[in-house]
Amino acid sequence: MTAQPAPFTPALVKAVFRDVTPLHVSRPAAWTAASVTRTVLTEIIDGARRAAAEQSRRKLTPGDLISAIDRNVELEVGDEWYVHSPTFRGLTGDLYDADGVVVPLRRRRGTRTPSAVAGAHRFEPGVRKLLRSRGTTAVPRMVRDLDGIASVFLTDLARNAAMTVREGGVRRFGAVTLETPGEPAAPPFPKDSLGAQATPRRGDRRTVDRDDVLAATGMLLFGRGLRQRALTEARAHS
Repeated sequence: MTAQPAPFTPALVKAVFRDVTPLHVSRPAAWTAASVTRTVLTEIIDGARRAAAEQSRRKLTPGDLISAIDRNVELEVGDEWYVHSPTFRGLTGDLYDADGVVVPLRRRRGTRTPSAVAGAHRFEPGVRKLLRSRGTTAVPRMVRDLDGIASVFLTDLARNAAMTVREGGVRRFGAVTLETPGEPAAPPFPKDSLGAQATPRRGDRRTVDRDDVLAATGMLLFGRGLRQRALTEARAHS
């Protein structure tokens, strides 16, 4: 097994999994989830760096994050965080209830702060380490956004991996077509080509293992480029 995929440690990964499932998490599964989260955050930071470089800046701001997502829709992950972030306020559109009345932000956030949002601060040391490894820094609000996106993404990864264990594998098939405005539509590709398991999983029903996290990664990352990089790097680190 190769060196630990910094900056998100297996201990942090297991803490997030404990927030959403009583299942045991194997060490290979924790390393794999840490690697996937690192790859996703690296892609977001690199996209923001390119936006900042166009303005001759090295320190990243929330505007660079918006630019990165605008330019590459694959980076739009952890979107539950957007409702809680001032950066995205006003950009996600109004939410209406069944009577056509705008739902206030307080109600959209819910009566209880979700664990993924409440626990976002746990990711700050790793986010700062990742920023340094990419040769950049970020203003505090940008760091907070990266914390939140990482926390929500890893929480979603944990939920999907646990669901894979409970259901005995992934049973979601069909076709997906990715479209970009102004460009020809790409040919549809089968969902089971996302890296998700098309056959029943092996192993017991009490443990989240490496393959369950890989399957969850395939479900969460819809863009071919980021998904393939995340899966390739995760396999290399587990």
